[in-house]
Amino acid sequence: MPRPRGFDEDTVLDAATDLFWRRGYAATSVRDLGAAMRLSAPSLYNAFGDKQGLFARCLDRYLDGTMRARIRRLESGKPPRRAIEAFLGEIVAASLEDPRGCLLVNVAQELGPHDAAIASLVAARTAELEGFFLRALRAGQAEGRIDAGLPAEDMARLLTTTVFGLRVLARSRPDRALLHGAARQAIAMLIPPAKEPAP
Repeated sequence: MPRPRGFDEDTVLDAATDLFWRRGYAATSVRDLGAAMRLSAPSLYNAFGDKQGLFARCLDRYLDGTMRARIRRLESGKPPRRAIEAFLGEIVAASLEDPRGCLLVNVAQELGPHDAAIASLVAARTAELEGFFLRALRAGQAEGRIDAGLPAEDMARLLTTTVFGLRVLARSRPDRALLHGAARQAIAMLIPPAKEPAP
């Protein structure tokens, strides 16, 4: 019979997530993590595997409370184009509220080009965001609220790129008008063209 853990998993994952978020992946050592989580190295490894495995758990916990929760709420509560608009609006607000930025975007910038395992992790989670946009675009096109002439796959990638860009831009230029202006232009591309009046 396995021994019960002598710690609260949510509490220690929150501590590790905060450390990764503030310092970055590379600058956070296992010793730092153990101190923040109040776990010995053996306990940390037994519970979460290696540093990469722990980071994956932290990233998923972070996304469960941010991106994934936002997607579920907006998909179930708003029409497709409004869901896209609301998502981008909430990204602007979140970017201005927390100077640490987005954990997913931060690690993509830090390690994406240099660490194949982290790049794969980031790509899989980014695909969830792209999938949300693709579903919303196709549904909006079907109901006539999004330009049916747009290639949905390409637009989903563009909107995903917009989210990442807003997050990065907000770190250096946290200007509400600037960020909302960029988001508005992304939305404007989706609106169906006005029909010419019949002669």
